[in-house]
Order: sequence, then C-alpha cells, then structure tokens
Amino acid sequence: MWDMNEVVKIEYKGGDIYHIVFDNSASGDIDFSKYLIKGSVFNALKNLELFKKARVEGGTIAWPNGVDIAPETIYEAIESAKKT
Repeated sequence: MWDMNEVVKIEYKGGDIYHIVFDNSASGDIDFSKYLIKGSVFNALKNLELFKKARVEGGTIAWPNGVDIAPETIYEAIESAKKT
C-alpha cells in the first residue's frame, strides 16, 4: 500500500523501462509503454530522446515537457508486479 512514499531514484534501463526506487526502498522496473498510448499528453514521450530525459521531480518521475506519472500509480505497479 502506498503511504505517501516518494520516488528518490530512477535509472533508464532501455526501451520504455525505468528502474524506480522509493524512499522506503520499494523498487522495481516499470514499463511505461502502456502509458504512452493513454492520450495525447503522452505522445511526445514516444520520442525516445525525450523519454530518456526523465528526472525525479516532486517525489515522482517527470519529463521536461511537463508530463509526470502519479507516484501512487508507480508504487502500485511495483507492488502488483511482486505479486505475480
């Protein structure tokens, strides 16, 4: 369960995947390809050079064009992957 945890580290792994680490040490690889098809706001991130420019901002992963993903969404994805 997400408890207001913040992303503290990201590492680009290749393709559409980043390794994400939270402040409580929860971590995992997230494939962002499913987000890239979720609306026009994400279209710019299909450009790999822009996608690779992500950074930690405000406790989550964000890109220079202003796109970010809610930290609770990322946290839940990491926790769900551990259950499978």
